[in-house]
Amino acid sequence: MTEFDAEQFEDKYANYFPELQRAYKNAFETMNDEYDSQLIHGIDQQVLNESEPFYEGDGQFRIELPEDPYDRLTAVLVDREKFEATMDRYVDEIEAELQRVFEFED
Repeated sequence: MTEFDAEQFEDKYANYFPELQRAYKNAFETMNDEYDSQLIHGIDQQVLNESEPFYEGDGQFRIELPEDPYDRLTAVLVDREKFEATMDRYVDEIEAELQRVFEFED
């Protein structure tokens, strides 16, 4: 594993692409085991494909979602409340995986 450098994370896709893929994949697998797989696949393919991870400092990451994430999801019928709760949990899982992958977690 490459040592994490906050400045290099600004060009994350050039410097940390394998680590980002691993974090998103791990989060996907966790969510797919715990939630409706159709919903998780839809979120993964239609919402998170346009998400952007940012390093906030002090070992913390933030995931920025595209505009109107609920409206982007066309592959699955789900009410907004369930979607938002699942999306919040998924984002939390990705952020936690980024912390694990980049070894910020104890």
